[in-house]
Amino acid sequence: MTIAAILSGKGNEVVSIAGDRTVAEAVALLAGRRIGAVPVMEGDAVAGIFSERDVIYCLERDGAAALERTVSQVMTAPAITVPSSESILTALALMTRRRVRHLPVLDGGRCVGFISIGDLVKHRIERIEAEANDLRTYIQQA
Repeated sequence: MTIAAILSGKGNEVVSIAGDRTVAEAVALLAGRRIGAVPVMEGDAVAGIFSERDVIYCLERDGAAALERTVSQVMTAPAITVPSSESILTALALMTRRRVRHLPVLDGGRCVGFISIGDLVKHRIERIEAEANDLRTYIQQA
């Protein structure tokens, strides 16, 4: 199973932000959409990721003045990315190893999706539950 399967279920909408926007604007976007991170775009390229963690780190370092900084000043860069052809298990291993919770999905250098570790875990749980139901059905019919 690949990342493309995840995107086909959740959709390809990518909420993003430009690096020249303020941290305050990015926080409003995260809160308004009830999401934990967004890719930071420079044109069509992913320049980095802005997440809740970045907010916490810059607030601790700079106090309230952090809200006036630009997103590109506080984002995590470079972004770790995956192609849509990547397997779900490989992506989970990458997220665990690199200690990240979000991955932009790039095909041909273009951002075609954005996945979270929650998306991947949800998919794995659904697959395990479906396999368990199939086994129950098989046993009951035997």
